[in-house]
Amino acid sequence: MQFPWTKTDRPRPSGVDDGDAIVVSGLRKTFGDFVAVDSVDFRVKRGEIFGFLGPNGSGKTTTIRMLCGVIAPTSGGGTVMGYDVVDEPERVRENIGYMSQKFSLFQDLTVDENLRFYSGIYGLTPEKYAERRAYILRMADLEGRENELTGNLSVGWKQRLALGCATIHEPKLIFLDEPTSGVDPTARRQFWELLNDLANEGVTLFVTTHYMDEATHCNRLAFIYRGNIIAEGTPQEVKADLTADTILQIAVDRGEEALAALEGLESVDEGYMQGSLVHVNLGRRTAEDAGLREFLVDHGFEVGAIDRVEPTLEDAFVHLVTQQGGRA
Repeated sequence: MQFPWTKTDRPRPSGVDDGDAIVVSGLRKTFGDFVAVDSVDFRVKRGEIFGFLGPNGSGKTTTIRMLCGVIAPTSGGGTVMGYDVVDEPERVRENIGYMSQKFSLFQDLTVDENLRFYSGIYGLTPEKYAERRAYILRMADLEGRENELTGNLSVGWKQRLALGCATIHEPKLIFLDEPTSGVDPTARRQFWELLNDLANEGVTLFVTTHYMDEATHCNRLAFIYRGNIIAEGTPQEVKADLTADTILQIAVDRGEEALAALEGLESVDEGYMQGSLVHVNLGRRTAEDAGLREFLVDHGFEVGAIDRVEPTLEDAFVHLVTQQGGRA
């Protein structure tokens, strides 16, 4: 099956207009013989939530570091908020916020001291700092904890404090690199509520995540794999190529072993674990044609419900990676 939003089908961007927060053209980064990012092109419009997805080592963080002006591209380039990432990296950094999965906080400083430190980096006046400090403490629900050591905060509190530090200078574009890694589901949901509030205020968000459920919050997505963008579009567009496929969710004991057994079955195109359940893509075949229940029972597995489900972004990602000859 041919995916309709592959890199080769997309026009090469040129120039910048008022609707573009980021324009990337032929951006490439090598480290010796290793190609980390392989001549990628994409645009991010102002005010949208753009999800940049891919497995570990796919080139996500390297791309962000180039767009933030931290490392120089080997070739190609781009603009961020109208500033050239190669020629004007300082201007780029002045006009963006950045939050990493490690939160970029000083653990041995208090909440207030971290805020004051980042205020100094961005040159806020005392009056502006007081205004932003009050806002961030309310936003992060940290009022009354200003003098608490950051290292004593829970991961969820640190996450919100880190977002406050990244936005203390009110940037119109924020890069968030795996911001919810290691955070519990409740804190993740609360964090995305904060991100949606920022987006509603017109802030552009460039988010990397390996949680596919989070990707549904994004206006548009790009999948990067082995340094190449292999798909781009809205969440609905990314899943569109699978709408005619039969996607099954199987409750079976010894799921990992069952998945390994199914990989050798001709009727199964793709499969992966989703929690304790096995997901398989049968392509245009029906569940009856595949004979999965009989196959699994014959191989000694206890099989529960087998349900056809709508394709998810995770199904789409597995499909795209498989097309590239890899494993998700």
